[in-house]
Amino acid sequence: MKKIILSFLLLVIVAQQSCFSQNEKQAEMKFFARNVIVGAAQTKLYLPDLQNKKVALVVNPTSVIGKSHLVDSLLKLHINIVKIFAPEHGFRGDADAGEELNNGIDEKTNLPIISLYGNHKKPTAADLKDVDVIIFDIQDVGARFYTYISTLHFVMQAAVENEKPLIVFDRPNPNGHFVDGPILEIKNKSFVGMHPVPVVHGMTIGEYAQMINGENWLDENGKHLHCDLKIIPCKNYTHHTFYRLPVKPSPNLPSMKSIYLYPSLCFFEGTVVSLGRGTNKPFQQFGHPDLKNYDYTFTPKSMSGAMHPPLLNQPCNGKDLSTMKIDSLQLLAKVDLSFLIEAYKNFPQKEKFFNNFFLSLAGTEKLRQQIEQGLSADKIRASWQADLTTFKKMRKKYLLYEE
Repeated sequence: MKKIILSFLLLVIVAQQSCFSQNEKQAEMKFFARNVIVGAAQTKLYLPDLQNKKVALVVNPTSVIGKSHLVDSLLKLHINIVKIFAPEHGFRGDADAGEELNNGIDEKTNLPIISLYGNHKKPTAADLKDVDVIIFDIQDVGARFYTYISTLHFVMQAAVENEKPLIVFDRPNPNGHFVDGPILEIKNKSFVGMHPVPVVHGMTIGEYAQMINGENWLDENGKHLHCDLKIIPCKNYTHHTFYRLPVKPSPNLPSMKSIYLYPSLCFFEGTVVSLGRGTNKPFQQFGHPDLKNYDYTFTPKSMSGAMHPPLLNQPCNGKDLSTMKIDSLQLLAKVDLSFLIEAYKNFPQKEKFFNNFFLSLAGTEKLRQQIEQGLSADKIRASWQADLTTFKKMRKKYLLYEE
């Protein structure tokens, strides 16, 4: 392995197992830290809790120890896994965003798979009847509308209600080095935003689980719920460690650039504009047939992970963001509204630009109003700062890692 050197105050990496292209890996390798050890890899810290227990796993393709899936690793260690719970995109991770998932059997292990999506977002008492302990091990990307933290909420709630302990195997947050965006107003709560946090919360999944517990967000119908929670933390990680994900976290986040752009570009899901689903560069471009004065064009096609993308087979005029350098995206450290504002200004029928989903993504009506009023990105971001200061003070209580 190459020796670690400093560049732009970032640690250098020779990346290990990766879902990304070899060219991209070579181009980006100097910007990532290599010595992070994820919670799942620290078996000595949790195997005693699993011995002679019936174990359920909440996992997806990101749940790996090195090149081995957590399920396979634990089975080799003779852990009695009784079932798998799968979040959005499924256990194997090839389902479209929002696609209805059915229960089934994993062909490799013959373990039952229970979907935690659609109308069955929370494990039931029947699901957990034969379970002694639940493990949650899913790679998050640090954005409020990324639904794995909503799945975490429901799993924690089910664990309390059924008196089951929950162990969270922590993983680094690739967007954990900053906090930004409007804070969700609880009246706008949905599966893409369940808690009063900003768009980018700057926490790992383990830290976020502690916040859910500590802020009493599990409480329901006047009943106080507190999860029996254990976190297996990462080693050699801080909130300014840039970690290259070894597996893409979902079908439409295929690169680190897409992961860094995701908090800014996901707002386009609440508009008529395509952000590249159905192309080889999702969350790295935006466009629409009616946008003018652009030289760049892409055409969404039906493909695995995006069978029915917005603007299917329609040439979209817009902007290619995949050419942005990885270090500039890392060091940007903010929700960049300039793309959204630019598209809105250039769209001819502004009354048709936004759809109802935008409110769920933004978490507040104010953001749409501010864009329609013509406010600049800087003025809009300035309006968040007082709320962000309050959130950061609260967040600090739950941090496991140095900032």
